[in-house]
Amino acid sequence: MTLFKTPGLAAALLCATTLGAQACDVTIGMVMELTGPAGAYGQAGAKSVEMAFRDINEAGGVLGCQLVTDTRDSQSQGNVAVDQATQLVNIKQVPVIIGGIISSVSIPILTSVTAPAKVVQMSPASSSPTLTQLARDGKTGGYFFRTITSDALQGIAAAKYAMDSGLKKMALIHVNNDFGLNMAREFTAAYTAMGGTITSTTPYNENQPNYGAEVTAAMGGEPEALYLISYPVDGATIARAWISQGGPQKFLLNDGMNSTDFITAVGAEYLEGAYGTSSGTTETASTKYFYDNYAAMSGGIEPSAPAADRSYDAGAIIGLAVAKAGKAESTAIRDAIRSVVDPKGEVIYAGPEEFKKALALIAEGKPINYQGVIGNVAFDEYGDISGPFRLWQIKGGEVVTTGEMSAEDVAAAKAEIK
Repeated sequence: MTLFKTPGLAAALLCATTLGAQACDVTIGMVMELTGPAGAYGQAGAKSVEMAFRDINEAGGVLGCQLVTDTRDSQSQGNVAVDQATQLVNIKQVPVIIGGIISSVSIPILTSVTAPAKVVQMSPASSSPTLTQLARDGKTGGYFFRTITSDALQGIAAAKYAMDSGLKKMALIHVNNDFGLNMAREFTAAYTAMGGTITSTTPYNENQPNYGAEVTAAMGGEPEALYLISYPVDGATIARAWISQGGPQKFLLNDGMNSTDFITAVGAEYLEGAYGTSSGTTETASTKYFYDNYAAMSGGIEPSAPAADRSYDAGAIIGLAVAKAGKAESTAIRDAIRSVVDPKGEVIYAGPEEFKKALALIAEGKPINYQGVIGNVAFDEYGDISGPFRLWQIKGGEVVTTGEMSAEDVAAAKAEIK
């Protein structure tokens, strides 16, 4: 994939002013999981951000300049991510970092780099409740935002979907990181409150060649199904071990397992009917634009790839916020983010023509309400959003949407189990 490497913020401010030329760049840092267990997500997300910036640039750019990215690979590791983010902030002096995808990357970037430096961070896909708690504790300075719903809500949605689907006695295997621990905890609390039985809970460490021991431990208690909280590469290894050891071929899967690579690696015939949940979308004109145009930009990555849609929104919101801020300065961008999704503003959708309208309104000092690929985006005081959840199954080797659980449905389910 093409990675953009550009001069730092100082160069971004040297904007050409003659003949309408754009001889300068506004550089936004991007730390994505381009390799490692979450590599497929990061590759999709990076292409989406690049697409959003391309569309804004075609609409006229920002501050008389072009939006570009300096993209770094976290390798799906927190320590690598911190090193890359530190270089972007301290050396390249970027005002924003978009990323990471997984929470075990985003959290150390936030606590070690962006929050202390007062640099905006926008994660497209990190769903850990820990990020909300950090904001509640005053440790983000209001500089952190995300375009995905918290696992505190997805755990409830997954529990209700499991119960409604007749999965009432389950083993649980989860990745042993912040994301997996939180997801397992939230699901277990909701599922048991709804009357479900967890027969075993087994954590696993990433990047192991074999997970036979973990699968053997998870088999205890005669579960009727397995809830697998994982990523495609390790998840496929675990699922194959589960099947080969005679585990019941009934699965509940988290959002990251919505992956053709996972299905292919395990074998579609073994996953037929598997259930899953993902952060959902409320279709808008932006959704259609994205699905019609992403494949041409992505080099073959499907628009339905996890993190793709909400990464476009992250890029679009950041780009519009830079224009609204009037300068490539982090605090000004932070303060402008909510104003480009202002419910009182004129509705704007994705794509160059819509962004041209948005930039003109911003220049006139008028509010805009960007309606994203994932639907309405409204950040609360902690930088979180709410939204629906997509319910899906694997049928004939394909992920098929079977329904949606609205934010109101999740809230009602949450109220019932308190």
